[in-house]
Amino acid sequence: FVNDTTGIVTARAITVTAATNTKTYDGDATAAALPAITSGSLAPGDSATWSATYNNKNAGTGKTLTPAGTVTDGNSGNNYAVTFVNDTTGIVTARAITVTAVSDTKEFDNTTISEGIPTLTAGVLQGSDSVTWTQAFDTADAGTGKALTPAGVVSDGNGGNNYSYTYLPNSTGVITALPIPATTSTLLLPSGSPAL
Repeated sequence: FVNDTTGIVTARAITVTAATNTKTYDGDATAAALPAITSGSLAPGDSATWSATYNNKNAGTGKTLTPAGTVTDGNSGNNYAVTFVNDTTGIVTARAITVTAVSDTKEFDNTTISEGIPTLTAGVLQGSDSVTWTQAFDTADAGTGKALTPAGVVSDGNGGNNYSYTYLPNSTGVITALPIPATTSTLLLPSGSPAL
């Protein structure tokens, strides 16, 4: 018997296409929807692990989803010629958060500045995102039952646009009147006038 050494086994061609995916902003670019083989097939006994990622983590529509993965075929996947096809219908929706002002009392200082720090009362920030909340009185005038309005934008690498904000005011603010110190007056009498 004489062996022939000119045999050829060509790689099996398959096409893997990303699936559309919609998610709420979560601080990363991973997609839950798994790509699928849309042309060709795996040989019996082989298996594959597919995944997909968004082009970036930020909220938006028409986002590109890029598939990736490998075939387990006992040959480091080299038995396959894989063509990966992107999907451009990905959506990342803004994450809803609610920010609520807190009560504050201060003495009149002719500003609307409040030292109170609003609180996040619904939703959570994602990943390394951060924020500094502020709030302000409606006017600088003394009074009770004054409205305090929160403000602030999350630092998320996208101008804060990965979040949708609901700001809830607080109507229990108080600005107390500024006390005016009492002064004593001295009556000056002309020289030679009789004492009172």
